[in-house]
Amino acid sequence: MKRVVEISVNRIKVYAYHGCEPQERVVGGEFYVSISAQVEVEASAWQYDQLEGTADYSRFVSIAKREMAVPSNLLEHVAARIAAAILEECPTVMKLSVTIDKENPPLGVTCQGVSIKFEQTR
Repeated sequence: MKRVVEISVNRIKVYAYHGCEPQERVVGGEFYVSISAQVEVEASAWQYDQLEGTADYSRFVSIAKREMAVPSNLLEHVAARIAAAILEECPTVMKLSVTIDKENPPLGVTCQGVSIKFEQTR
């Protein structure tokens, strides 16, 4: 019998340099990354209280920070890199979504920001 849990890390605050406009690559801005993963949990986690049988969400944070440090034109590209790295480095993750929120996009209007959500399955 498979046991599955959903592990979420919400709104990791990161200052980064993403966007298609030249000033976005110079001044940067605040972004928030949220990761939600469906994880197949082994007996060692749910019966014996061992981290090895699940996914370590601190790895999700490390991966998100590492990938957000690489400037990109598109948030979709950054989210896809985060998802690919999590699937590569965390073998118990079966499915995940990565949401990136960008505060203050250069749209010429006042808004609460923009966001993209990227989903991937193993």
